[in-house]
This record gives sequence, structure tokens and C-alpha cells, in this order.
Amino acid sequence: MFFGVHVLPPSEVYKQSGQPYIGIVEGKLISHPDLIEEKRARMKILLLDPTQDLPINTINIILAQVIDLYRK
Repeated sequence: MFFGVHVLPPSEVYKQSGQPYIGIVEGKLISHPDLIEEKRARMKILLLDPTQDLPINTINIILAQVIDLYRK
């Protein structure tokens, strides 16, 4: 875990879709339209499509928000 971000190994995937994801701890404090909250109390996830390139810009925007959160 780094700055509240939990990156799962490739063998772990989102059960409902089978897609890998990046989990954001304290995600309830992060606002981005691509983050999914569901029933998790503190965590939001960013689903990744294994057939597409990683959404680097989206990941950078979310990570910047996470870093800003922990700087406060």
C-alpha cells in the first residue's frame, strides 16, 4: 500500500466483472467519475480493462488527489 492505494496482483480481480482494479483506501474522500464505491465503507475502485492500455491520465489525476489528501 502506498499513499492509500492498494494495487492488486494480476491474479486478483473484481468478482462481478472479472476485471483487475486499483483500490483507493479512503476513496470516500476522493471524487472522480471513474471511481466505483459500491458497498465498501472506505474504499473506491478504478476498474481496468485488460484489453486496453492503462488510463494513465485518469490514474495520475486520482493519485494526485490521494497525495493531496495525505499532505493535509
